[in-house]
Amino acid sequence: QVQLVESGGGSVQSGGSLRLSCSVSGYSHVSACMAWFRRAPGKEREGVATIDNEGTTRYADFVKGRFTISRDVDKNTLYLEMNNLEPEDTAVYYCAARIDRGGGCWLLDHQYTDWGQGTQVTVSS
Repeated sequence: QVQLVESGGGSVQSGGSLRLSCSVSGYSHVSACMAWFRRAPGKEREGVATIDNEGTTRYADFVKGRFTISRDVDKNTLYLEMNNLEPEDTAVYYCAARIDRGGGCWLLDHQYTDWGQGTQVTVSS
């Protein structure tokens, strides 16, 4: 059974850091794309970062080197390390996963079949 459960959200001041985790079940022994998306109040959901089984990563332009996506295959866990957070990063962050059938992992939310429930990140100025 597929399940994605995020944790690690919270409230920080501008310039602070947070590390989000996503425990993933149901994707063992398969090649998968995993990603982080976010939805800010009043805005559309947008992609943040993605990673494939080989560790190839892609980031949204607004990340600007502040965020790092990683995965621990043995622990079936996806991470998002976020540094130098800005108030504009306030959003609900979601992890997502899909089977990698080739063609690369991209920040296209309609491609992802499985989603977590989200974790709130709030950055105050």
